[in-house]
Amino acid sequence: MVGSLSMVESSAAASGLEDPMPLSRAAMAPPEVHRVDVPPEISAFQCLKLRLREFLFPDDSFHQFKNQPFLKSLALALQYVFPIFAWGSDYTLSLLKSDVISGITIASLAIPQGISYAKLADLPPIVGLYSSFVPPLIYSALGSSRDLAVGPVSIASLVMGSMLREEVSPNKQPALFLQLAFTATFFAGVFQSSLGLLRLGFIVDFLSKPTLTGFMGGAAVIVSLQQLKGLLGIVHFTTRMGFIPVMQSVFRHEGEWAWQTVVMGLSFLAFLLIARHISLRRQKLFWVSAAAPLTSVILSTILSFVFKAPNHGIKTIGHLQKGLNPPSANMLDFEGTYLSLTIKTGIVTGILALTEGIAVGRTFASLKNYQIDGNKEMIAIGIMNIAGSCASCYVTTGSFSRSAVNYNAGSKTAASNIVMATAVLFTMLFLMPLFYYTPNVILSAIIIAAVIGLIDVKGALRLWKLDKLDFLACMSAFFGVLLISVQMGLAIAVTRPNTVVLGNIPGTNTYRSVAQYREATRMPSFLILGIESPIYFTNSMYVQERILRWAREEEERITKLDENPLKCIILDMAAVTDIDTSGVEVLKELKKILNERSLEASVSYRHYNLKFESLVSNLLDMSEKNDLQLVLVNPVGQVAQKLSQSGTWELFGSDRIFVTIGEAVAASACKVNV
Repeated sequence: MVGSLSMVESSAAASGLEDPMPLSRAAMAPPEVHRVDVPPEISAFQCLKLRLREFLFPDDSFHQFKNQPFLKSLALALQYVFPIFAWGSDYTLSLLKSDVISGITIASLAIPQGISYAKLADLPPIVGLYSSFVPPLIYSALGSSRDLAVGPVSIASLVMGSMLREEVSPNKQPALFLQLAFTATFFAGVFQSSLGLLRLGFIVDFLSKPTLTGFMGGAAVIVSLQQLKGLLGIVHFTTRMGFIPVMQSVFRHEGEWAWQTVVMGLSFLAFLLIARHISLRRQKLFWVSAAAPLTSVILSTILSFVFKAPNHGIKTIGHLQKGLNPPSANMLDFEGTYLSLTIKTGIVTGILALTEGIAVGRTFASLKNYQIDGNKEMIAIGIMNIAGSCASCYVTTGSFSRSAVNYNAGSKTAASNIVMATAVLFTMLFLMPLFYYTPNVILSAIIIAAVIGLIDVKGALRLWKLDKLDFLACMSAFFGVLLISVQMGLAIAVTRPNTVVLGNIPGTNTYRSVAQYREATRMPSFLILGIESPIYFTNSMYVQERILRWAREEEERITKLDENPLKCIILDMAAVTDIDTSGVEVLKELKKILNERSLEASVSYRHYNLKFESLVSNLLDMSEKNDLQLVLVNPVGQVAQKLSQSGTWELFGSDRIFVTIGEAVAASACKVNV
């Protein structure tokens, strides 16, 4: 509101007596209202320059180049783009010793897991080894984490296989399925690196911790259930991912169960779980669980060879091609029927891979008290997937299980990934024939033992104690994966911005959430809502729908309690740090909808007391008296500027935009005669 209004002192205040209803009396008096200023206008070029600098480089990444000579700046630029030059310049034999030990240790885990996860994605087992060779080399040059161990992971493998299998059968069209997997990996890499280059990492943050916990747990259960095919020796098994169809398939084909396979599978599964339990109980024995998968592969292969396991119904991996990764750039398909499928699969698996990789990197960085650059990580993971798609690799990222082993083994730099890749290369060149007799059931046991760690029961119980709604979101994502589909579970895992009802703390001019503060009281005829996030195209429609729902519920509450009708909705926008075009349009649409509803409410509220003639003659007067106002409070500079430039500021009018909630309540109360 332009200018200010003088406050009228109450008679109680004038006499020195305590006013028993200070807020209500203040609301009835003409309030002093401060003007909300729009930031000074700047040119479009200056605005773009400021936005790009703040958006792309909030940490002022180029400060290190200031006042530096050319050669020094060139060296710093190389270190910034390729972190390997930063830690490589100070590399010592002591560091190499630690990295060699950790690299060999994680290789013993990466080799069997790579083969297993490739089968989980319905890809040839050798693709899993290819994906454990090229991507780690690229990450070691571009990544900023010292502890992240790169390779295939279970959840991304599961999602890629399930999404591609919806349209193409890996059994009937294996060549086409492999082609689509490489193409989807390429799109995943493009998406990931684009997020890093454009500093759009907030998209990954839409997967909140509680819902991600539920999603990962549900996906882990589905992955484990899928391994019942190999664990029980079933030949004909469902391709669907839900809990019910999988269990139906298990018991429908009970006649195909092979007791030899079951005995071997359960025995090695027990061995893997015991090894994992030992490592969890004593961290110094981390190598026990790290070596267990490779030990299982070696022992089971020997047993299979000695006792001629294929003759007893135990299926083995068979022939694996020796040699380096063959090029696959010629297999990428950017045209045709399945383009939309590969783009969709790439984006979904890309988001999952980024979420897991960055979360794992940040976890171990905090343990060692160093920082990783999230945007660099996105670029590194994206580029390694782009390059990997051209070298017969599928989606890879940082693995929690391998990174934990890498950390516990004492890794010092990303060189441990180079050592791991070298060990994988040696395996591909010379050891492939040794896997011929490796039983498939061992791969199933390795997968089950690995994904069990993704079921965070303690985390879910902690959510139950801290926040029942977060626990509900966690369980929704869990059962969404378990009973419907992995994609549905992921959709449930996307979070929504929070909106809260605010009330006045008695005796103050402060407004807080009525759910958090029991003493906070709602203001009669007012609905005060706090929006606690930026408003973008991704959540703008949700914000609109949720505000309208709050309004409807408030009107129902008022009717039930026979209180004064709702006259004003106040939106506290202090926490709305940014708003895009879609968000601005939502505010306009909300104002329009509420204005239309106020006219209808005016007719509905008083029609039973008026004759028809009186109703017609006084319609405009009633609309004016019962106008349901939409008022904005404390829009921050950037938001205020966009509201002004879009004409929304003028649409609302300066008398409906306030600095504080208290001023908005006082001024609006005078206008609507509350």
